[in-house]
Amino acid sequence: METCLAGVSTRRIEDAGEILWGSSVSKGTVSNLNQKAFAKVEEWRTRPPACAYPYVYVDGTYLKKNWGGAYESVAVLVAIGVNEDGYREVIGCAEGYTESAYSWREFLLSLRDRGLRGVRMVTGDKSAGMLGALQEVFPEAMYQRCTVHFYRNVLAKVPARRRKRVAAQLKAIHARESLGAGLRKAEEVARELEASKLADAAKVIREGVAETLTYARFPMEHLRRIRTNNGIERLNREVKRRTNAVGSFPDGQSAMMLAAARCKYVADGNWGKRRYLDMSLLDHWDERMLASG
Repeated sequence: METCLAGVSTRRIEDAGEILWGSSVSKGTVSNLNQKAFAKVEEWRTRPPACAYPYVYVDGTYLKKNWGGAYESVAVLVAIGVNEDGYREVIGCAEGYTESAYSWREFLLSLRDRGLRGVRMVTGDKSAGMLGALQEVFPEAMYQRCTVHFYRNVLAKVPARRRKRVAAQLKAIHARESLGAGLRKAEEVARELEASKLADAAKVIREGVAETLTYARFPMEHLRRIRTNNGIERLNREVKRRTNAVGSFPDGQSAMMLAAARCKYVADGNWGKRRYLDMSLLDHWDERMLASG
C-alpha cells in the first residue's frame, strides 16, 4: 500500500515482485491493495478536525478525466490548516467540477459540518467563487489574497523589460510593518506607475492591494508564511506530479482519491511533523491589541 501511495506504477510493482519472488504481482492484486488503501484514505479525508485552526489556506488544482470518450478537467479542492500548536494539517480534499461558487460553497460547508472552527484568516488566490462562499460559510474569517498571485496580476500589465523594477516596487509595499504604511506605499507606487504610463498596472494595485495586506492585522513574525499560498502550491505540485503519471482518470472520484492519497502521504511525513508557526505569538498579539483598545 505504501508503494502505491508513494506513486510507484503498477508495472514497476510487477517487475519488482518478479525479481523478489520469481513471479509478478497481478493487476488484480494491486487493485485490491489500492482499494484497501483508499478505504483508509477516505477515513482520513473525512475525519473531524481535532482542534481550532486560526490560519487556513485553500486552493484548487485541475486533473484530467475521461468522460464518455472525451477528456475534461475536474477540480480537486484542497485546504490546509495551521492548528493551535502551530503544525500544518491537510484538513480537506474534495472533488469540484470547477472552481465555481457552488463547488467552493459545498467544500467549505463540508469543512464546517465536520467541525472546523476557530478560523481567523483564510489565504487564497483571487477566485470570485471562493470569496463569495467564504463570506457565506465563515463570515467571521478575514481574507488574505496571496501576494504572489497579486504580483503576477500586476506584472501581466507591465512590459517584460520593466518587470524587474516593478516587482521590486511591489515587494516594498509588503515590507512595511503596518497596514497603513503598506497602503500609503501602495498609493505611492501606483502614482509612480501612472507617471511611467503604466495606468493599467496602477489600477490593479489600487483595486486589490488592500486584500493582500490583511496579514498586517496579525503578528509580524507570521508574515512570511501567512501572506502567500506557497505552502499549498507546493502540495499541489506533489499531487500533480503523481497524477500526471496516470494521465487521465475514468471519473472525478478516482482522481480525487489519488489526490487525497498523495496529500495523506505527504502530510504523514516530515511536512506535518515540523512546527510551522509559533502560535503563542498570536495569543500575545491579542493581549496587546486589547490593551491598546
